Amino acid sequence: MYPESIRQRMRSPEYAMKRLEDRMVDRLAEAIVAETDAPLIVAYAPRAMLDLNRAPDDMDWSMVAGARDRGRGNSRANRRARSGLGLVPRRLHGLGEIWRDRLTQADLDARVETIHEPYHRAVADTLSHLRRRWGAALLLDLHSMPPLKKRHPDDKPAEFVIGDRFGASSHGSLTAAALHFLGQQGRRVAHNRPYAGGYVLDRHGKPSVGIHAMQLEICRSLYLDARHEEPSARLPALARMLAGLVQTLAAEVVPPARDHGLPLAAE
Repeated sequence: MYPESIRQRMRSPEYAMKRLEDRMVDRLAEAIVAETDAPLIVAYAPRAMLDLNRAPDDMDWSMVAGARDRGRGNSRANRRARSGLGLVPRRLHGLGEIWRDRLTQADLDARVETIHEPYHRAVADTLSHLRRRWGAALLLDLHSMPPLKKRHPDDKPAEFVIGDRFGASSHGSLTAAALHFLGQQGRRVAHNRPYAGGYVLDRHGKPSVGIHAMQLEICRSLYLDARHEEPSARLPALARMLAGLVQTLAAEVVPPARDHGLPLAAE
């Protein structure tokens, strides 16, 4: 959902929006949920406005006019702001600067207060509710990625990338179950390379208390048309397969709770 004020401030809206989006991954998520009844939280505010996978202070402050934080370095947690992909993205390869002018501090504050914090509060509340009911919970953070480049002529790049912050955001058995499931489906899958996850996993993954968080990057060619713009006829079949992944992880997520002495649901 792009406010007209955002589009008008972009130097090349159509190019930038397509490059910044996890294109139509919400359609895929909705189809998965229809098969599983898992809770779903969808972010409708586009990454062009605010990247929910970045910390609130992971900002290139030079793009904010009158920023209170002028002179402060980028956050230690995630330094992508230096390359133009911070809390509010600044530049893209092939385009350069995304925006015609600078943000105001008031505009940035409003985006954090009305988009970033409510979204993460909703995620945290949902995970907390699930943990209270079942003894453990898992967040599966869906993203889409462009087709990965071949490293050599015979290479077959991964179609999926499982990210768990190198074991910090999810119990190893859950990651292993996800990798095994996709492998059993004949899918090419990678682990943490080139995407290990970001702020969403850092903020919400707490395996020590039975709250796990895993990122799933899905190649856009698997469910979008050749131009990577609209859903293709392959989307329903992919959704069914990923519904199987969700069901497999749901069955796996409770046993690790026993390792931490957490109560299990009686149902």
